[in-house]
Amino acid sequence: MRLPVTLQSLLIQGLAVLLALVSYRLLDEVLSYRPSLAQIALVQGGIAALLSRFARQARWWHPLHFVFLPAVVVAQRLNIPPLGYLAAFIVLVLFYWSSFRTQVPLYLSSRKAWDALAGLLPATERFSFVDLGSGVGSVPLHLERRFPQARFYGVEIAPAPWLISWLRGRLRGSGTRFTRRDYSALDLAEFDVVFAFLSPAAMPALWRQASAQMRSGSLFISQAFPVGSRPPDHVAGEGDGARHTLYAWRM
Repeated sequence: MRLPVTLQSLLIQGLAVLLALVSYRLLDEVLSYRPSLAQIALVQGGIAALLSRFARQARWWHPLHFVFLPAVVVAQRLNIPPLGYLAAFIVLVLFYWSSFRTQVPLYLSSRKAWDALAGLLPATERFSFVDLGSGVGSVPLHLERRFPQARFYGVEIAPAPWLISWLRGRLRGSGTRFTRRDYSALDLAEFDVVFAFLSPAAMPALWRQASAQMRSGSLFISQAFPVGSRPPDHVAGEGDGARHTLYAWRM
């Protein structure tokens, strides 16, 4: 049974600290060299990043493990007041919310991806489109200008990105409906097109949800992350790099 990624990360950091302390002791006793706290922190970060890779965590965890303890050391030397830490914590919570559970960080798609996405949508037919994990709302706000006949929805669980998207929509007089909720609680049968730019860790469960709920003939589109169980029916934007590539399946 695979441990939750949060528990994995805690164990990785703890083990990396122990190994860094062992390396410090060996350097002191064998070479009579005592590394500084900053050097030990960098060693610990490197060990943690390697352990993260060996544990087959998502790639974005590796740099997080590497910078964690060095960042703590730097913050300690900056003498940041306690309220500063509290403010930073609140901001991170508001933007990343349940990323520790969903393993979906805040990814922002590019205009290249928006244009490739527009090429997969019906030019004149009416359709409903939902962006799962819509972030600050850029995708539906951009597309609704090009497809006035369509209805657009954005679903985001993190409070800060959702609020930003809602405010952007209000200021533009947009018809896009932004909802703060977990996309796993949605009934995807309500939409003709389902778009997601999430993470590799989230795709297996989302694909099962889409396969079970989406209507025959509807379109499921994933940016950057394919699903392993079925080859896509269409691939767009691959010339712009893996991060901008769209994978589409006709359900």
